[in-house]
Amino acid sequence: MDTGRGLIYHFARMYTRDHPSDDMIQAGYEGLIKALNRFDPGKGASFTTYASHLIRGEIRHYLRDEASFYRPGCLVDLQSRVERYIDEQTMINGEPPDVPTIAEALNVREDGVVEVMRSGLVPLDSVDLSKVRSLRYESFRLPLEDRVTLDQAIQGLSEIQRRVVDLLFYRDMTQQEAADELGTNQRQISRIMHRSLASLYELFEGSDGGP
Repeated sequence: MDTGRGLIYHFARMYTRDHPSDDMIQAGYEGLIKALNRFDPGKGASFTTYASHLIRGEIRHYLRDEASFYRPGCLVDLQSRVERYIDEQTMINGEPPDVPTIAEALNVREDGVVEVMRSGLVPLDSVDLSKVRSLRYESFRLPLEDRVTLDQAIQGLSEIQRRVVDLLFYRDMTQQEAADELGTNQRQISRIMHRSLASLYELFEGSDGGP
């Protein structure tokens, strides 16, 4: 039971910078009870691996119900990567990885991992985005902090500007394909694109503390 309690608090603290809520801990215990009732040692998996899976499942279910705040897309993606890594390493090693191991594997600062896991549970301005930074530079890839800033800048665009940016730069459409998708013409898409890029430059510079 002590092992199960340790797993509950290990995962609960991963999603909160402060003390985990009673409801989150209760969700973890529900997962532990399911593990105790369902564990079959004949299937080869260790109890820690099996319990980790069910405890995290119940905590994530609770968090999905609670999550109601906007998150930049890169934080959504990074949280999914963290969760996949935990699942993989728990399966391989029989115990969940700690935050330093996760941080090193995913190239994120340790305190950034915790802030990423909190996002969506609290207003974005309560998340310390200054901690969500890459540990090291990777060739041909924007540092994490720049991706967060870019996502926030895109949210400052109008809806039509965001749609055009998404179609041209994230879905790799041509201007004519984007025009067909939006029911307009290529010239209008070109004008929106240039206005969007100019606005992004201003927003990006402003959010980065530039002039």
